[in-house]
Parts: sequence; structure tokens; C-alpha cells
Amino acid sequence: MKALPQTLSSALMSCLALALALASAPCRADDALAQVIARVKPSIVGVGSWQKTRTPPMHFIGTGFVAGDGLSVLTCAHVIQKLLDANPDEVIGILTGQGEATQFRPAKVQVLDTEHDLALLRLAGAPLPALALGDAATVREGQAMAFTGFPLATLLGLYHVTHRATVSSLTPVVTPSDNAQRLDPRRLAQLKKAPYIVFQLDATAYPGSSGSPLFDPETGLVYGIVNMVYVKGLKEAAISTPSGITYAIPGSHMQTILLKDKCVSCVPASAGR
Repeated sequence: MKALPQTLSSALMSCLALALALASAPCRADDALAQVIARVKPSIVGVGSWQKTRTPPMHFIGTGFVAGDGLSVLTCAHVIQKLLDANPDEVIGILTGQGEATQFRPAKVQVLDTEHDLALLRLAGAPLPALALGDAATVREGQAMAFTGFPLATLLGLYHVTHRATVSSLTPVVTPSDNAQRLDPRRLAQLKKAPYIVFQLDATAYPGSSGSPLFDPETGLVYGIVNMVYVKGLKEAAISTPSGITYAIPGSHMQTILLKDKCVSCVPASAGR
């Protein structure tokens, strides 16, 4: 049997190497995501309330995640607003653990940014593992992302669920209606403000996912926070929930409220007297 010419043999070897590389790439990506999920889960918490006379006493409403010094929890403002409107006697806080081992930890509402639908809670006591925020300005269309939260937690229990996503568009937070009569007060109020960009994702988020961190599947850096209600209500009023589109608020707005809270915390008690 004649040996293959050297150039043909080299070409075949190159093709084989490329095929092996392509075949192993998904495995490496899956391994990276699996490791990142294990790392971020301790920082992702439920957001809810506690009322001693209620059965069960703990009530879940959305997702949040720990940032900063380990005592700051970021979530969506509409999640907190639901809790504030429900019953003034309820104690707002976070839910940690999983399933029947879920525990409640009280928290204080520190910042409520309704324009960007963000809220910051502060914990007392021992800090929790915190997630680091990446530079949201570097996010591009087509970039791979993932988000972890507690969809339908009242039905499924407090178990972490992760979804893959692609940033399909960088889009304004509100799209003007083609019919002025369809502009409700909420849309009109948003149109009067300077528009800001949100991440549109090709993923489905269910009730309970609001407040989930949107992170890089290889590094775990957080670039946004999943918004289930506020943005979708402005942009997709005609589409029933859930649709195959999810939105996320860029992390730059989260950086702002973390910095604002830090500045307020640094002001001496005697200042302003």
C-alpha cells in the first residue's frame, strides 16, 4: 500500500484535529457553565416576606443576588413594591437554602430605583458570598449569557434553575405606540424620560425569575438583572406572558445604586445637622 503524499497526509491530519476540537468545544463550554453555576448559586437568594400568623409564614415573590460587601442584595423594584403594597405588617427579607431547608433572613429596603426597576436590600449579620459585576458597556449582540433564579418557586419550591440566553438586541426600554390612544400613563411617563438601553434575550423567563443575575457562562461576572414584568409591560403589552423574549437591566444601573448606598453609608450621623 502506497503512503499518502505528505501534503495530503498533513491536510487530513489538520481536518481531523479541527473535527476533534469542534466536537470537544461544547463539552468544555458545558463544563465551564457547570462550574460557574456551582459557584454563583450560594449568592442567589429568594426575595419575600415573613408574617408569623400566616400559613406558611414565608412568602416568595422574586429572585435577588448578593453583591458588594456580601450584605447588599439586588433585585427588581416591582418585586419589593408588591411586598410593600401587600401588607405593612410583613417583614421583608431574603430566603436562603433549598426546598424544605429554606430559611428567612430579614432585610432593610435601602434603595428603590423605580425608573430602572431596581432595588437594593441591606442585611445585618454575617455576609454572604457576593457576585462581581462586569462592565455592561462591553456587552454585544450575539454574546452568550446565562441567568439563574427561582421560576414558579411557589409551585416548584426554592430550587435554583439556570437558563442559557443570547443577547439578541440592545434595545430602548420603551417603544412608542403607533396609536397615541394606546399610550397609557405608564408609557407616557417613560417617554418623558431619557431612554436607556436594556438587553433583549432569546430566552423565556417565568414569574419568579425577576431579579435573577444575568452572567457570563464562563466567568460568572454579572452584566445585568432579569426583568420579567416592568420592561415587558412597556414593550410587549400585546404579548401574553411568558413569551420567548426576556429583558435584563444593564449592570451599570446596579453599580450606580451600590455606589449611592456606599456614599450614604459613609456620611457621618452628625452631617447635615
